Amino acid sequence: MKHPEMARGALDADQKRSMALVAPPFLYAIALLAVPVGAILLFSFWTQNFMDVDTTFTLNNYREIVEQPIYGALLGRSLWVALCVTAVTVITAFPVAYFISFHVRPERKSLWLFLITIPFWTSYLIRVFLWKVILGYNGVINSSLLQIGLIDEPLTFILYNVNAVVITLSHAFAPFAILPIYVALEKIDRSLLEAARDLGEGVIRTFTRVTLPLAMPGVVAAVLIVFIPVIGDYVTPELMGGAGGKLIANMIQTQFLALNNAPLGAALAIVAMAMVTAVALLFVFLNRRWLRGRE
Repeated sequence: MKHPEMARGALDADQKRSMALVAPPFLYAIALLAVPVGAILLFSFWTQNFMDVDTTFTLNNYREIVEQPIYGALLGRSLWVALCVTAVTVITAFPVAYFISFHVRPERKSLWLFLITIPFWTSYLIRVFLWKVILGYNGVINSSLLQIGLIDEPLTFILYNVNAVVITLSHAFAPFAILPIYVALEKIDRSLLEAARDLGEGVIRTFTRVTLPLAMPGVVAAVLIVFIPVIGDYVTPELMGGAGGKLIANMIQTQFLALNNAPLGAALAIVAMAMVTAVALLFVFLNRRWLRGRE
């Protein structure tokens, strides 16, 4: 048996070794994440004075965000678009992940996952412009519907509005939702499903009572992976949204680059991050309550 002091020394050595391994990525994360966010937070309490920045502490930027209706409208629209994109993406991604996990032979699953990642081979801008071609006034959808006689004139509600933004973003983030859901489904012990069927559960009840709860970690990951970056996307709303499809990220870009009002843009970014954090934490909390209620 080891002496207690020797065991304590070995434990301290392991802790030091672990801290040495963790320190570089921790410092790297602080340098690339915490420092920029801290700089944006500090900037949000300053004001723009023509070409100079007044570093006097003030809450005028946040007061303007509260008082001006346009900022509240853009924040509300951004939240609504993010929720719609997340719902559409996750709901359409789950059947794909389920099919690959449960109905594709093991030797072909890697091929299916490879096919899912093909859109990443092209530039994000190219994919957005392709959706403009598809959804345009004389695009693929309108031309096809006109040729088969389902419509008399091109549809105008599928481009340069919020609908186009939701469609484009849902396609762009689909692989980010499919992959975590697939990983969660792959971890499910198939014997649990067989046991549920042996106990008389049907396909639907087996899915709702066994498969879905066990797959929720992947669903939660997919929701967060999709929801959080959608709020900050400004390329797709700029190219596909038109005047009625702009989001808060477009206003932040305008404040920084067009209006030369970096402090107000920083305050808008902080408010948007706070909104995203609150909604994400609320979703995680509700998901935990739902899972506990089913235990």
